[in-house]
Amino acid sequence: MFEKILIANRGEIALRIQRACREMGIKTVVVHSEADREAKYVKLADESVCIGPAPSNLSYLSMPAIISAAEVTDAQAIHPGYGFLSENADFAERVEQSGFVFIGPRAESIRMMGDKVSAKHAMIEAGVPCVPGSDGALPDDPKVIVQTARKVGYPVIIKAAGGGGGRGMRVVHTEAALLNAVTMTKTEAGAAFGNPEVYMEKFLENPRHVEIQILADQHGNAVWLGERDCSMQRRHQKVIEEAPAPGIPRELIATVGERCAAACRKIGYRGAGTFEFLYENGEFYFIEMNTRVQVEHPVTEMITGIDIVQEQIRIAFNEKLRFTQDQVQFRGHAIECRINAEDPFKFIPSPGRITSWHTPGGPGIRVDSHAYAGYFVPPNYDSMIGKVIAYGETRDQAIRRMQIALSEMVVEGIQTNIPLHRELMIDARFIEGGTNIHYLEHKLAGMPVLDKKVK
Repeated sequence: MFEKILIANRGEIALRIQRACREMGIKTVVVHSEADREAKYVKLADESVCIGPAPSNLSYLSMPAIISAAEVTDAQAIHPGYGFLSENADFAERVEQSGFVFIGPRAESIRMMGDKVSAKHAMIEAGVPCVPGSDGALPDDPKVIVQTARKVGYPVIIKAAGGGGGRGMRVVHTEAALLNAVTMTKTEAGAAFGNPEVYMEKFLENPRHVEIQILADQHGNAVWLGERDCSMQRRHQKVIEEAPAPGIPRELIATVGERCAAACRKIGYRGAGTFEFLYENGEFYFIEMNTRVQVEHPVTEMITGIDIVQEQIRIAFNEKLRFTQDQVQFRGHAIECRINAEDPFKFIPSPGRITSWHTPGGPGIRVDSHAYAGYFVPPNYDSMIGKVIAYGETRDQAIRRMQIALSEMVVEGIQTNIPLHRELMIDARFIEGGTNIHYLEHKLAGMPVLDKKVK
């Protein structure tokens, strides 16, 4: 097994990886920016290296700085976490070329799945259900674009081939708006992702967002670890995730899960990965694959008992998966609330010093966070400061435990979105289960005095 791993990330995921390594007896090196010098995971690391000032492009996105840190500390492997360089094929390639192991997929897999057009082709070939749309990137010929939209049927959505995270997409309801939308999306895609190619898909009106977690080793073995419902979103950003997805037939989940595992075997995928789908009217439609560990991986860990981060490390060390599909057992229900440093209803970031910090406990409660009393939340990065995960034998029990956990959690000195989570945990539609991806935004638009009601 590896003796030393460099963690090329920050925040709660850096601490999460560090804990997995410590349990496995692996030493850790943490790289950090000047803004994160006092972070908990930096203090707990066996070694730490400051790789630059606060701006991400000068620190956490600096490939030379990260690889140099691995060289001077004699690390053997680099774990990228999520975000930053985790899905950067060039980084994965440079890590391997520099003599280190990249704890993640091969660069060619990241490139294939990072380009939504090539990813869709690969999934169609592997038998994974996809959203109806263009056969590939849209051409420059306006007549072909119009004909494609007519064939797919309005509304359609124009997406950047290299996009992600809710960026680089436009919904088109009429033919009159089509060509302008394509032109604008191409321009934005070229500027934001360095790839102006766009493609077209049928726009589903009221879908749910359901994803399948997989693990695949370097020996041709792949398993799926169930699904997660991530439909509670705002501006394409997930707010609450849960597993399993309420109300979806287990036989259908099993069919789609096996197709995802088969796709991984077909393309030679290695490591952890997540197939993201839209689900509507009893049908699954592939939208993209994330070639990294997900923010919401704890809910899968809670219902399977499998440590996904440790399995990533074992796979990178060229070990075979330690279990087969029939050995993966699902039990109970888990819910995760992302805790962000932000105004809970205006969604404006709220950086600053945390003056008081109390996390909940009790049966079935897990808190993944790097924050503490006295910690300064920097303004330079994502606003997420932690995750609260509640597990129960049933969904009702998990919800009740989350309600209690959120009522116990205290964060002072900054604003957080805990009041929003408290409101959602008693929302009748959420409790019923099966809300679509538009539900939260519609709910927020219809409750202008919510902040006066929530304590």
